[in-house]
Order: sequence, then C-alpha cells, then structure tokens
Amino acid sequence: MSTETTQATAITGGEWLIKESDPANTFIPEDFSEEERMIMDMCHQFLQTEVLPVADRIEKLEPGLMPALLEKAGEQGLLATAFPEQYGGLGKDFITATIVNEGLGAGHSFSVAIAAHTGIGSLPILYFGTDAQKEKYIPKLASGEWKGAYGLTEPDSGSDALGAKTTARLSDDGKHYILNGQKCWITNGGFADVYTVFAKVDGDKFTAFIVERGMEGFTQGPEEHKMGIKGSSTVQLYFQDCKVPAENVLGEIGRGHVIAFNILNIGRLKLDAAALGGAKAALANTVQYAHTREQFKQPIFNFGAIKHKLAEMTIRIWVAESGLYRAAKWIADKEHSLIEAGEPFNKALLGAAEEYAIECAILKVFGSETLDFVVDEGVQVHGGNGFSDEYSISKAYRDSRINRIYEGTNEINRLLTLDMTLKRAMKGKLNLMGPALAVSKELMSIPDFGDSDDAPFAKERKYIVNFKKAILMTAGAAVQKFMMGLDKEQELLMHIADMAIETYHAESALLRAMKLVGQSGEAANSLTLDIMRTYLYDAADRINKSGKDALNSFAEGDELRMMHIGLKRFTKVEPFNTKAARRRIADAIEHK
Repeated sequence: MSTETTQATAITGGEWLIKESDPANTFIPEDFSEEERMIMDMCHQFLQTEVLPVADRIEKLEPGLMPALLEKAGEQGLLATAFPEQYGGLGKDFITATIVNEGLGAGHSFSVAIAAHTGIGSLPILYFGTDAQKEKYIPKLASGEWKGAYGLTEPDSGSDALGAKTTARLSDDGKHYILNGQKCWITNGGFADVYTVFAKVDGDKFTAFIVERGMEGFTQGPEEHKMGIKGSSTVQLYFQDCKVPAENVLGEIGRGHVIAFNILNIGRLKLDAAALGGAKAALANTVQYAHTREQFKQPIFNFGAIKHKLAEMTIRIWVAESGLYRAAKWIADKEHSLIEAGEPFNKALLGAAEEYAIECAILKVFGSETLDFVVDEGVQVHGGNGFSDEYSISKAYRDSRINRIYEGTNEINRLLTLDMTLKRAMKGKLNLMGPALAVSKELMSIPDFGDSDDAPFAKERKYIVNFKKAILMTAGAAVQKFMMGLDKEQELLMHIADMAIETYHAESALLRAMKLVGQSGEAANSLTLDIMRTYLYDAADRINKSGKDALNSFAEGDELRMMHIGLKRFTKVEPFNTKAARRRIADAIEHK
C-alpha cells in the first residue's frame, strides 16, 4: 500500500468515534503473513520447550534461571524483533512486535520479565538515547547479554509519577549527577544490568538517567513476596549519593515526562497483546479440563452452564484480538508514513503511538479485564481443582490481577480515554462538535423507525452508528454542564469511557466479521457471525447502563427524560437468541 493510500484511508487517533470505518482497510488476524504466523508459532514453541517445563523453578525465583531464559530468547531474536538491524535487532514492523508479545503472553512470570526487558527496560534508550548511548547499550540488551529494568514508581508516587522525590544534582566537578532516593516495584530489578531511572534535577526538573548495576551508591532491596507473578524479580532500588556519569542523562534535563509517558503508550498496547496470549492459553486449558472432568457420568463440557462460560470466554478473546490488531496496524502504518516523510525510526514509532494513545488506553483496559474474566471463569469451571496449585489455572488467576494495575491503572486509563479525546478536539485534531450537535438536533426530531437499507450488515452497522451517538450525546451534555470542571467528575468520565471501550471493540468485531464474510461468504463464517452478534447484543445493554448512570449523575427533569429516550433509541437492538449462539460457539470449540 502506498503512503498516499495509507494516509487517505487511515483513521486518525480517536476518529473512529465520528467516522465509519471500512472493513476492507481494517487489519485482522486472518491477514497475518506466513512469516508472521511462523513467528507466532516460534513464540509458542519457546514457551512449551524452554519456559513451561521449569515454571515451578521460576516461581521459586531460582537464581540465574530467569536471566538464562532471557538470554535463550535473545539467541532466537525474541528480545529485539523490532529493533533496527544496526543495533542487533531483526528490523521487523510493529505488527510483528505485537505478535511476539501475544505469542509469549502465556508464560506467566517469564512473560512479565521479557515484556519489561524488551519494553520499558530497553525502549527508553533506543528511542531517546544519544548515538553513543544506543551503541553502548542496545546491542547487549538486544542479545540478552545485559538485562534491562525501569525505575519510575516510588513509595509515595504511583499514578502521580511526576510527584517523585528522588533527587539528582550535578557534582562540583560537573562529571556526575548525584542521585538520592528510592524506587519500588522494579520488575527485573534483582538481576538487571541497566536501569532507566527518573529523578528531579535540582529538585524540580524531572529527568531520566541510565544507571548501571555496580555504580557507587546504588543498592537493591530483597525480593518482594507477591500475590502473583511470583517468579518475576521485583525489588526496591536505593540511591545514596549514587554517582551517575553526566553522559548518562537520557534525553533532555527536565523532559523526563516525555520519555515516561510516550513509553507507556506503547506499553499499554503490548500489555493488551500479552494479556490476549495469556487468555487464549487459559481458555485452551479450561476447554481441555471440561472434556476430561466427568460428573453425573458425563464430561462437564456437555452442560449448558459450562458451554455458556466457555463461549463467553471465546467471545471476549475474539473481540479483544479484533480490537488489538486493528489498532496495531494503524500504528504500523503511521510509523511507516512518518519514516517515509523523513522522520528517524525512534520519532516515527513514538509519533505513531502518541497519535493512537487513546486507543492504547482503551486496549489496555479491555485486554486486562478480558484476561481477568477468562481466568476467573476458568477457575470456576475447574471447580475445587481450580483452587489447587497443581492446576495452571490457579497460577494464571493470581498472575492476571497485576495487569489492571501497572502501565497505568485501569481507572487512570479510563480517565485518560476521555481526557485525551477532548484535548484532541480542543486542539482541532478531532471534530467532535459537529457530530455532537447533529445528535442533539436528532434528539428533537421524530425518530426514524423504518430501515429500508438491505445492504449486508445494515442492521449491525446501524447499531454501531447509534452506539457512537449515545457517547456523543452523553459526553456532549456532560461537557456543557461542567465545562472546565469536568475532570473532577471521575465517576461520570469512567462511565463514558466504558461506553467508548465497548463501542470501539464492538465496531472492531463487526469490521472483522464483515471482512471475513466478504472474503469467503456467510456459510464459512457462521461461527464468526455468532460471536459478533452475541457481543453486539450484550454490548448494547452495557452501553445503555453506563449511559444511564452517567446521565443520572448530572441531568434532571425534562432534559434527563429526553436524553433517556435518546439513549434507549441509540442502544436498541433486535431480539437475538444468545443461548443458541453460545451453544454453537462452544460446540465449535469442541471440534477444533
């Protein structure tokens, strides 16, 4: 695809809310190339042969084991898939990097270690380092010879990262920065060689530094005992007059927030990918168990209540996958167009991730909550055995919980979803005002009860258009009511964010189904249609509930009644037999 075509058809960040997307231009997992499928298989094989057989040893934090596994991954190129070849990487695109994150996502604590190393442990230097810094560190991080970690969180600053208290001052001779303070919850902290650490120069200039193991004044605490991801090294870092060479300042002094927040955009999408990989493995284990566990002289898989659970797990995974790769391709295309426009590789990917920061936040919430749902239901299907450490689903359940906390809590990401959308509108990058006013006028008009459109998927496409109208109506009224004080209404913002998260994923599911039906017909995609239609039917109720809760929190009287009528109209869907659809979905899993 040429750059012109890409730019002409691309949806910009947040624009899906006010534009109808074309299934032909939507990337779906079925579009993976042969090479991409082979890379996914290679990741699965690595977990099966190298990681899962030693899972119990990993859980016990056996000294040297996790670093050795990272080195083995490095030998296969899994640590530097998208790094430039000049630094020892494979030079692959963003889609391939996302596939690797998904493919390694079922490795429990190993998945956390490798994600931290390849993401926050390496990318700050790769994207913000000087040529000398990149030459020194990236080849060794790419090979796994050195392991990376990232020090941002402190005991008194988590979501409020800029409230960090660690300080840095230039030494009298100008050769070193002297760091004092501590960091906590540092993944890979116990064995890493290279750390990106944030501190405030002269007490106020938030700045990143590259700190190496063994630097004077740098020590670590013992391993933390955690609820889950027990095999992931997690320690505190202590800096007591730690001497960091002046040339190890990363980026510009006082611009550390640029590094921290840009790296988080990419990390959120990658976390979604890893969560998806974990969810698929948990589903596969649960389906296998349901076939082998017998009660009342038959496999529990045969019971409708179990079929319902397995089908819903399948639906949410399929929808999460649809949303993930749709956005990953947007980022890949934007990165490609920026490179063709002359931007260096680091600014190209950062610019692309920033463009789709809204979607990255949406994906992080949906992916982590999908994994939580899947492992929770997985434990339930396993019954009492699910509570036993002998079954991997108990480990998956414990490991899952952290995903809703790191890379920005899901509450923070919900708030960011709306905040970033409104800021794009205020900067003129997203025309929300026109569509919002059109919805307001529509509320005053006589509703169109007829639907003469007999085009394929006309009904489902109208559902999505109406879901978007529900968001625009609710958000528009909230902005009018609270103006600049809207950021204080967090409960309201989270309700609207939930409407957006549901709608983005419902549309992604519909686009994937439309594309597949267009390629091979309805008969070959009956399972796809069941998944998509069940999700849309249920999403309508969830959007309606979030909308009502939002409207009830600030509107009243005739205005509230009118908007309730509008919300009901915008979330109305035709009756659909989800029980029969879920049974067909479950039976299809059985025959895979």
